[in-house]
Amino acid sequence: MTATLALTRRETLHRRIRLIVGITITYNLIEAVVAIAAGSVASSAALIGFGLDSTIEVLSAGAVAWQFTRRDPERWEKPTLRVIAVAFFALAAYVTATSVAALVTAERPEHSTVGIVLTAVSVAVMPFLSFAERRAGRELGSATAVADSKQTLICTYLSAAVLIGLVANSLLGWWWADAVAGLVIAAFAVREGIEAWKGDACATSVGMLLEDEDDEHHDHDH
Repeated sequence: MTATLALTRRETLHRRIRLIVGITITYNLIEAVVAIAAGSVASSAALIGFGLDSTIEVLSAGAVAWQFTRRDPERWEKPTLRVIAVAFFALAAYVTATSVAALVTAERPEHSTVGIVLTAVSVAVMPFLSFAERRAGRELGSATAVADSKQTLICTYLSAAVLIGLVANSLLGWWWADAVAGLVIAAFAVREGIEAWKGDACATSVGMLLEDEDDEHHDHDH
């Protein structure tokens, strides 16, 4: 493969990742608004937590999109990851508190058709976005894009957990299933927060994105 062809392919992958991230941001924004509104109406800790998680996913995907427009993305990576980590820890604390309160007071969430439809759509859509971003990220050698794709996949698992909780509450009257789904979200949020704080997956190879522009930086050995 010639250098020109390699550069052309790299630019194509850059555009593809920006497009995927853009779609992810748009979808998560809609998801966040609908989930928080539906969760508030139904008094569902899991749905509200799911909506807040979607908001943080937007922050994460936005950080990746912003990085891909920088000449020196490595400079901005660690502080951005720290902000995302703190947001995840705050989400975990909030959802844990509301879920435990719901279990202690035996607060019964109402049936939420909107919530069930929303989470079912997410379970169907998110894996495709994750796969597309991970594939492009691996070919490009971008750990940031791969890490963001894993976060999108985690969103799929959360969608499934909340969906099961909502359906169990509606069909079987298992009012506690919603709170348990909320605690699952909290556990995932702590895990994501720790990963973001450490920044292990993303800290070393973002510089590779611009190696064709800065040929003098060839020391990629860690």
